[in-house]
Amino acid sequence: MELERFHYDNKIVRNFIFATILWGVVGMLVGLLVAFFYLFPNLTEGIPWLSYGRLRPLHTNAVIFAFVGNAIFAGVYYSTQRLLKTRMASDFLSKVNFWGWQLIIVAAAITLPLGYTSSKEYAELEWPIDIMIALIWVAFGVNLIWTILKRRQRHMYVAIWFYIATFVTVAVLHIFNSLALPAGILKSYSAYAGVQDALVQWWYGHNAVAFFLTTPFLGLMYYFVPKAANRPVYSYKLSIIHFWSLIFIYIWAGPHHLLYSALPDWAQNLGVTFSVMLIMPSWGGMINGLLTLRGAWDKVREDPVLKFMVVAITGYGMATFEGPMLSLKNVNAIAHFTDWIIAHVHVGALAWNGFLTFGMLYWLVPRLYKTKLHSVGLANVHFWLGTLGIILYALPMYVAGFVQAFMWKQFDPSGTLVYGNFLDTVNEIMPMYWMRAIGGTLYLAGVFVLVYNVVKTVKSGSAVEDELAEAAPLVKVRKRQATETYHTWLERKPVRFTILSLVAILIGGLVQIVPTLLVESNIPTISSVKPYTPLELEGRDIYIREGCNACHSQMIRPFRSETARYGEYSKAGEYVYDRPFLWGSKRTGPDLWRVGGKYNDTWHFNHMYNPVSTSEGSIMPRYPWLIKDKLDTSSIESKMSTLASLGVPYTETDIANAKASIEAQAKSIEKNLLENEDILKSFEAEKAASGSEYVELKDREIVAMIAYLQRLGTDIKAKKDESTVSSNP
Repeated sequence: MELERFHYDNKIVRNFIFATILWGVVGMLVGLLVAFFYLFPNLTEGIPWLSYGRLRPLHTNAVIFAFVGNAIFAGVYYSTQRLLKTRMASDFLSKVNFWGWQLIIVAAAITLPLGYTSSKEYAELEWPIDIMIALIWVAFGVNLIWTILKRRQRHMYVAIWFYIATFVTVAVLHIFNSLALPAGILKSYSAYAGVQDALVQWWYGHNAVAFFLTTPFLGLMYYFVPKAANRPVYSYKLSIIHFWSLIFIYIWAGPHHLLYSALPDWAQNLGVTFSVMLIMPSWGGMINGLLTLRGAWDKVREDPVLKFMVVAITGYGMATFEGPMLSLKNVNAIAHFTDWIIAHVHVGALAWNGFLTFGMLYWLVPRLYKTKLHSVGLANVHFWLGTLGIILYALPMYVAGFVQAFMWKQFDPSGTLVYGNFLDTVNEIMPMYWMRAIGGTLYLAGVFVLVYNVVKTVKSGSAVEDELAEAAPLVKVRKRQATETYHTWLERKPVRFTILSLVAILIGGLVQIVPTLLVESNIPTISSVKPYTPLELEGRDIYIREGCNACHSQMIRPFRSETARYGEYSKAGEYVYDRPFLWGSKRTGPDLWRVGGKYNDTWHFNHMYNPVSTSEGSIMPRYPWLIKDKLDTSSIESKMSTLASLGVPYTETDIANAKASIEAQAKSIEKNLLENEDILKSFEAEKAASGSEYVELKDREIVAMIAYLQRLGTDIKAKKDESTVSSNP
C-alpha cells in the first residue's frame, strides 16, 4: 500500500510551550507574593489591585488555566498528531485555540485584580469571559474530534481516550457551574443559591481537578513516559479499567468537600462512598505509569526527563491516596478549613502537574528544534531545586494543619476552649509560613533554571514548523471483526466512544444535583430568613470583590468546638438568598457566619482600617480604600431586579425605593460611627481639608461592608423552635 506524505504542525505546539513557560513564571511569582502576604500582610499597602484577596484567585487561575492549560494543549497537539498519523484537522481552529486562550488569560489577569469576580473557587471569572472560555474550548474539541475522524491510525491509543473525556467533561462542568444572570457588563448572580450553589460549585471544583488537572495529564503520561523511557505501556488491560472506572467514579466525589456542612446527609454520604472507591482506579493509573519504567531504572538515574516523570507519577499516587482519606468524615472533621488541605492540593499541583510538565518540556523542546538539550546538568539542578521546594512547601503545611485542627478543638477540664482567641493558632504556625515561602522560592528558582536551559536549547537549534511524515491511508472496517474485543472495536469508533464517555460522566452528576435542585424538602426554608437589604447587598458585593471569603468561612459545622467558638451551627435554610454561596474552604481567619451583632460598628470600622488595632497579632491586611472610597449605588436597581428574576422576593416597590433604603440604613450606621470621638475628629479634619470634594461617611464603602457584616447570622435565634421551620419554598 502506497504511503501518504503529510506534515505535522509543530508551530502550534511551540507556541503553547512558550506560553506555558511564560504563564508558569507569572503564576508562580504571584503565588510566591501571596505566600509572603502571610508574613508581611501590608506588603502592597494601599494598592487595592495588589491585595491578597484579589491576587489569590489570580494565582490559582494563572497556575491552573494558564500554566497547566497551555501545557495540556502543547502535549495534546503534539501527541494527537503522531498517534493519529495526521496533521490537526484545522490550522485555523488551532490558532483560534491558542490566541483565544491567551486572550482569556489576559482578561483574567486584568479583571481579577480589579475585583471583578464571581467568587466561585477555580471559576472566579465573570460571565463574558465564561462565554469566551466555552467558545474556545468548543473550538479545541471540534478540532480534536475532527482530527480523530480523519486519522490514518485505525485504533485510538489510550492517551486519546483521556483527551476525549477531558473535552466532554470540562465542557459540561464549565457550562453548568457558570450559569448565571448578568446584572451588568462584569457583574452577575449565580443561577443557584446557597446549598444548591455549593453542591454545583464543588461538583465543578472537584471535577475541575479531576478532568483538567488529572485526566489530560494521564493522557500525557501514557504518551510521554513510554516515549521518554522507550518502553511500551505496562498493561493495556489495566489502562482500559483505569480509564472507564476513573471517569465514572470521579464525577460522584464532589460532595466530600462539603462534609458536616448544611448539604443534605445523603449527598455527603454518596460523595464519601465514591471518594473511597476512587483510590482503586487512581492507583491503577499510577501503577501502570511506574511499571512502564520496568527495566529502565538505570536510565531513570541518568535522565532528568524520567526523574521528573517518576516524581510526578509518585506525587499523583500520594495525592490520590490522600484525597479518599480526606473524604472520610472522621479525617475531614480534622483537616477541613486547615492548611492540611493547602499541602494536599500543592503536592498534586507542584509534583504531578508541575513536574510532568517540566519533564515533557525537556523532552519536547530539543525535538522541535532538532538539537540536544543545552545542559543535562542544569536540568538535574532544576529537578533537585524543585523536589526540595515541594518538600519544604508541603511538610510545614501539613504540620500547620495539624496544629490548627488540634488547637481549635482543645477544651480544658472545665469545658472551656483552651485557645478561645483564634489568633493564638495563627501566631503558633507563623514559622511554618516562613518555611512555605522558602520552599516556594526554591521551586520558582528551578523554573528560572528551566527558562535559561530552554532559551539556550532553542538558540542552538533550528525550528521545524512543518515536520514531514508519512503513513498508510486508513482502511475503514465497519463491522466488528471476530478477532476484536468489544473495546478494540470501540477504539475505532470515536463518535460512539465520545458518547459513552459523556454518558459515564453524566450519570453521577444527574443523580447528585437534580434531586438537590428539584426536591424542595432537601432545603427546608426558615420563615425568619429575609433577603438582604439594598445596603447589605452592596456590602456583600464588596466583600466578594475583596476576596474576604478566601480567608473567612461562613459555615459553622455541628461540632462542639465550633458552636462554642462561633455559635449555633449553620442551617441549609439560612442560605436561600445567598447567590453565590460564601462558605469558604480555608480559615486563615475565624468563621463569620454569626459575626452579626458580636461587635459594634466602630469595631468593624477600626478592624478594616487597621486590623491589629482591634486584633493584636492579626495577619489580615489593611483596607484603607474602603474608608475613603465612595460607594457606587448606580446599579443597585439592576442588581435587585436580576435577583428578583432568580427568585429573591424583592418587590417593584423595594427596587424603586432601593436608594432611599440605602440612605436610611447608612445614616444609622454613620450615626453610630460618629459617636466615637476619634472617628468624628478624623472626618471633621478630612472635611475641612477636602472642601467640596468631601464624601459623607454614610456614602462610603465601609458603611456597606459594616451593614453586611452586622447582618450575618442574625436571621435565626440561637435555639430555633422547630415550628418555624418549613419545607415550603
